[in-house]
Amino acid sequence: MSRVSTYLNFSRNTEEAFNFYKFVFGGEFGGAGIARLGDIPASEGMPEIAAADKNLIMHIELQILGGHILMGTDAPESMGFTVNFGNNLYINLEPDTRTETKKLFDGLSVGGKVTMELQEMFWGAYYGSCTDKFGVQWMFNCVEKSK
Repeated sequence: MSRVSTYLNFSRNTEEAFNFYKFVFGGEFGGAGIARLGDIPASEGMPEIAAADKNLIMHIELQILGGHILMGTDAPESMGFTVNFGNNLYINLEPDTRTETKKLFDGLSVGGKVTMELQEMFWGAYYGSCTDKFGVQWMFNCVEKSK
């Protein structure tokens, strides 16, 4: 079955980030649950995973809204990764109601930065944006008309 997802890489705090997203959106971690780097089977020619990295997240996923799946992994420098969050990724949420839009906006803004308050836009939507406390950028676009 086809699906759309967004994949996020963190240097060492994927579990903290996904527990935060689970708190905001609700639900349970999908797939096989939380897979850790220590679960990777040893294979010839591959270096052993450092003890300090074994509890990091190899893969995690959470359905957040409208069937969209948010996935993530830890990408530690000890394994040759360099994670740079910038302005190259937004996750666009289109909730059904203004009430849900406000709830999610307020939740994801905690500890982060509001870049545009929720407001009426010329294209007919209730729109706003924020960057959460982990550096992930979110846009909100609700087409429910105000009452």
